[in-house]
Amino acid sequence: MPFGSKVTTMHLKLLPAAAFLILSFQGAVAEQIGGDKAFSFVALGDQPYNLPDDSIKFDRLIAAINKLKPAFTLHVGDIKSARIPCSDETFHQALAQLQTFDGALVYTIGDNEWTDCHRKQAGGFDPRERLTKLRQVFFANPGQSLGKVPIKVTSQAQAMPAFSIYVENVRFSKNEVLFASVHVPGSNNGFESQEPESAKEFFARDKANVAWIAAAFAEAEGTGAKAVVMFMHAEFDEARFPNGAMPRQSGFVQTLDAIEAGAKRFGKPVLLIHGDEHFLSLTPLKNSMGARIPNVLKLMVYGETLVHAVRVLVDPDSPGVFGFIPLIVPENGMGN
Repeated sequence: MPFGSKVTTMHLKLLPAAAFLILSFQGAVAEQIGGDKAFSFVALGDQPYNLPDDSIKFDRLIAAINKLKPAFTLHVGDIKSARIPCSDETFHQALAQLQTFDGALVYTIGDNEWTDCHRKQAGGFDPRERLTKLRQVFFANPGQSLGKVPIKVTSQAQAMPAFSIYVENVRFSKNEVLFASVHVPGSNNGFESQEPESAKEFFARDKANVAWIAAAFAEAEGTGAKAVVMFMHAEFDEARFPNGAMPRQSGFVQTLDAIEAGAKRFGKPVLLIHGDEHFLSLTPLKNSMGARIPNVLKLMVYGETLVHAVRVLVDPDSPGVFGFIPLIVPENGMGN
């Protein structure tokens, strides 16, 4: 792994054989990696961050991804830093850049796009109003992804009428692997109890997220999926709690509890992809009490000054299903 990654020897033992590209040459032909259903996708987030300079770096990364031609790309949120104004212009510029992906791009919302928009540097906006605008701009077509060749997705608004405003929560399947986005941003999942309107939004969205997570696992079980991939923005920050247990007032408890319950019922490999902390890390997911959830890996992607991505190899017929290759653009550097 390159500089900027955080993977211990213990964690490497958890990776399937597909995580490491072992080439066996017979003449000029390399060994095939994976079975007939194998595919790859790219995960990234927290970029472009320091605008406008990082737009050029992000263009380079998009070009590298377009050259690879993955099945699709996942963006786990934060399309700008918290110091950039949350203006309509910023949103539309971000959308235009995301639309330059040659394939499909599935985006979920981060905190810098709305929960932090009340800050002076971000323009002093009403966060709830900005969230409404994000849904209008980035999820105008709830049944499909972004990108030049969008894929069909099912949004929570379509599948669960009781949660009709949550167009950003989507799911789709590829070769017996179910993918689901969940709107869980950083900044404690947008839970600021001292502000009544913020708390009201949080509790409604948290309820929708829990229902969506349960529905995703139910869909995976019902269709006989080989694995589940969930992606969201937030790092749960488990390391901050000395005794391992997350305070019950944390905005992440219900999300973690729902993932744990669904993953235990499902009993097959689950991959949780997120951003927020801006470096590459692959670890077991811990529950809200600090204990590991046996069949769940947590992948945090590069971000901010590390304008790179991760290529995820998926072989549904392999016991571990997932493998990981950092996608580095040398011209973008390795941060400060």
